[in-house]
Amino acid sequence: MTGPAAGPVLPRLGPRPLAQHLTMAVGSLLGSLAVLPLWRNGSLPWKAELAQRAEEMRRLARQADEAGLQRAVDREVRRRLDAVLTGIERYRHHPYRRALADPPVVWQEGGTRLLDYGLLDYGQLDSGLPQGGAAAGRDAVPVLFVPSLVNRHYILDLSADKSLMRWMAGQGLRPFLIDWGTPGPLERRYTLTDYIAGRLERALDALVQSVGRPVPVVGYCMGGLLALALAQRRPDAVSRLGLLATPWDFHAEDAAMARRVAAFLQPFGPAVEAWGELPVDALQALFAQLDPLLALKKFTQFSRMAPDSRAALAFVALEDWLNDGVPLVAGVARDALAGWYGRNDTVRRNWLVAGLPVEPAAVRVPSLVMVPERDRIVPPASAAALAEELLHSQMIVPPLGHIGMVVSAGAETAVWLPLAKWLAATG
Repeated sequence: MTGPAAGPVLPRLGPRPLAQHLTMAVGSLLGSLAVLPLWRNGSLPWKAELAQRAEEMRRLARQADEAGLQRAVDREVRRRLDAVLTGIERYRHHPYRRALADPPVVWQEGGTRLLDYGLLDYGQLDSGLPQGGAAAGRDAVPVLFVPSLVNRHYILDLSADKSLMRWMAGQGLRPFLIDWGTPGPLERRYTLTDYIAGRLERALDALVQSVGRPVPVVGYCMGGLLALALAQRRPDAVSRLGLLATPWDFHAEDAAMARRVAAFLQPFGPAVEAWGELPVDALQALFAQLDPLLALKKFTQFSRMAPDSRAALAFVALEDWLNDGVPLVAGVARDALAGWYGRNDTVRRNWLVAGLPVEPAAVRVPSLVMVPERDRIVPPASAAALAEELLHSQMIVPPLGHIGMVVSAGAETAVWLPLAKWLAATG
């Protein structure tokens, strides 16, 4: 089961990196007081779409008592600061801990495991999920799911209430999920070629040998790029290709932002080479740049939730996953940040796996590309570009965000169901 853990639990260290989130939240709120005089005298610059509304508010502010307005803004700043700090503190001490048992491991190499959700006894879960088990699982359609290398695999198995894997197992499918694990001494020397042409191919071979036929492969986010390269390399073993929120044209919507992401690696260069990996907190700091005020907004909202409500439990479960990151090994960090984001190697056909460029047009199997329209991590135009280059692709645009497409309230209807139907069509 998943829920509050028995006995005392240690407070969480997150949200990571805590110092950065606190600095951004406090700096933003206190900055409201600092810029108040500039706003009143009209010298504060605004975006064009906000300029008219800002001018209307400025006129109203100039009619108000200056000292009274200063006190009102000060009170509001204090109220919002209290709310975000309260939310963070409540999260850090919330009793929820994920306690969902892993399914059987059917293949393992180093820290990487292949988990078979068709062999899990779902009758042991108090979750309301469809009943399953070993017998039903062995007769179901096998599907290999490939997650990103920069986050834990269990975003696809987040909780008893929100598990794409366990739900799929109740739909006549037999999901297998790659758990990349934590990089060890061997993996710290890896590049993307080692992960794709080595470890991922060997996991695929073990699965195909076990089930006796080619299998569909579904990749999520960065995992979609790994799955794409795998499908090109192993057309004999991959029957269909599903791509969920998978980037391709990294400069499609904001090339300047993509290059800033690439530049983020430069200060860490010597340390990354020495350690063999980009640390978790550095990665978290990178993601925080995509929405610097996200922590302020979401922990303020969390502070208003009843601690034992379903909404609060769902928030903590997701936040725990976000903070339970894994380091990115040095070779992959270079390939992904400098290559994909900086040079746009994917579109330019300069992304090489085992010496050969990754070419979507070389993938001949039917493909399903899901492009969440509210994705802030992978811009929709970046993912849609991949659908255009695949020869036999179908594109679905669910009205969800990057993470919401797999765990939100609307995920089952907008993503899970159409994906399951498409996968089941393989027979």
